[in-house]
Amino acid sequence: MDTMPAFDQLQLRFVDHIQWRYEVIRPLVLFDDRTATQRAAETHTHPETVRKLTRRFRHQGTLGLFPGQTEIPGPRRGQPIPAVVVEELTRLKALYQDFGYRELARIMHYTCNERIDDKTIQKLWQQTPGPVQGVLPLGTSQSQEDRAAVRRQVIQLYAQGWSKGSISAFLHVSRPTVALWIRRFEAAHGAGLEDKSHAPTSPARKVWLPLMIEVYHLQKRHPDAGRFRIWSLLARDDISVRTVGRVMALNKQVYDDIPHVARQRRQNPPQPHPYKAAYPHQYWFIDGRQMDFALDDVKWWSLILLDGYSRTMLAGAVAPVEASWVTLMVLYTACLRYGVPQHLISDSGGAFTSNDVTAVLQRLQIVPNPLLSTQGESYKNLMETHFNIQRRLYDYQFSLTTTPAEFEQAHQAFMALYNTTAHEGLLRDGFRPPIPLQVLGEAKGRICTPEDLARRFSRALFPRTTNQYGCVTLHSYHFYVEAGLPQTRVLLWVYGEQLRAVLDHVVLAEYQCRYDWRDHKVQDLHDGVFYPTRFASPQRALIPLTPHESLIVYRPKSTRHLGQRPKPMQQLWLFELVRMA
Repeated sequence: MDTMPAFDQLQLRFVDHIQWRYEVIRPLVLFDDRTATQRAAETHTHPETVRKLTRRFRHQGTLGLFPGQTEIPGPRRGQPIPAVVVEELTRLKALYQDFGYRELARIMHYTCNERIDDKTIQKLWQQTPGPVQGVLPLGTSQSQEDRAAVRRQVIQLYAQGWSKGSISAFLHVSRPTVALWIRRFEAAHGAGLEDKSHAPTSPARKVWLPLMIEVYHLQKRHPDAGRFRIWSLLARDDISVRTVGRVMALNKQVYDDIPHVARQRRQNPPQPHPYKAAYPHQYWFIDGRQMDFALDDVKWWSLILLDGYSRTMLAGAVAPVEASWVTLMVLYTACLRYGVPQHLISDSGGAFTSNDVTAVLQRLQIVPNPLLSTQGESYKNLMETHFNIQRRLYDYQFSLTTTPAEFEQAHQAFMALYNTTAHEGLLRDGFRPPIPLQVLGEAKGRICTPEDLARRFSRALFPRTTNQYGCVTLHSYHFYVEAGLPQTRVLLWVYGEQLRAVLDHVVLAEYQCRYDWRDHKVQDLHDGVFYPTRFASPQRALIPLTPHESLIVYRPKSTRHLGQRPKPMQQLWLFELVRMA
């Protein structure tokens, strides 16, 4: 709030014109709280008059307000430079060579009270000869034992117009230190330049041996209590809960008699895997994993068979259930491609230990090694850890599928990607390159012919070749499989009361049946279920028929004598009404 009397009232007390001029510019030169235009409005004076009087006062002091000094001599081209300026420039050039020209103009104004343009300073600086190197009275900061004197010298140079960078380079003091000393002077004036004590300013230590012993005894009496409970038992407000927790942790490391404290046991060196394969196809590992997503509200399973030596995924399949027929299908495919292994490692689930699977393993002379997960043996199955690779690498792609056919294609794509990329376990074992398929190479197990292999799977497997319409014949039954697979060898799997037609781990069709274990024949084939697959023919038929419109044709073998001529019979077609599917 401006408490100065109004200018009109002050004019009544003026005795000369000099006093009037000074009063016009006094708020501008003393307080600098308003502009020349505002002051001109208050004094009923032209703004340029206020500015001119202010410049004259700042340049010549009170002398500039006298009538004889009505004009301030402005700079003119060719006007001689004052000798004091030349002398000061010569002295500064002898002290330091890296001044900025605007910095020199500021120094000339502060020290010589002369306003000179930086371009003029540049010409003078370049024309001034370099005399013998001069020194300040105090020298550099390293040569002074009195640090307070050095700080005062910094403030003095800064007040003369020196920049922080020039002060830092000249006195050999870092720029942050110069800035710190200036801030200390601005905050505390001369007291801020004095040396400060280096004694620690932290409060007195509150944690010492008696307190640690007291906490130790509380830990022995209450070994399961937390740090807050121990702090409450101490009943000391000057100790924080966090401090008590640190003391408790230290006591657990120092004292061995505190109950319920886990001791750091000496780790035994890692032992080799109990089923570490020395050559390909020595150990095969098989396991199934239920997916985290559902297709038509059903969570499907992924079943994979792995070679323990090369870590190659030999075969795999997807199915809505983890059943023995899926295990046999995957095992048959792997044996057909790579031969028969010596051992098969699996868990104790029914899909791997059923009578059907056990019988096939015995006929193939494969030693089964079921693991008991309840006894902590799951780690022995390598597929347990390899399913983590599947989960992290391809579960997102699996979740994008909407049909079983898309899921099966994504499953095959995952196995192909895994088998052709580097494996960390192979890298640790020293294989170069650590790629499963390249490590496996052309190695084979015990070779069996396809006929011999089919005979060993005979109780559950029947290889058949489709006709030109995608139909097969099994035990006098003629039924539909897939029209998009003419003249193709498919596998007919019988499990329980179901017969499934499979190709490349894809279920093409499924029928209800009854299997006679005495005659080893399928009977009462009915109720066909067909799945959309990638094998469907892209060519559309002239008369479109759906698989559900197909019929099951039963042709029992004739019991007539060979010499008797059969009566002519009409040919039966697949889609002729004989027995509804």
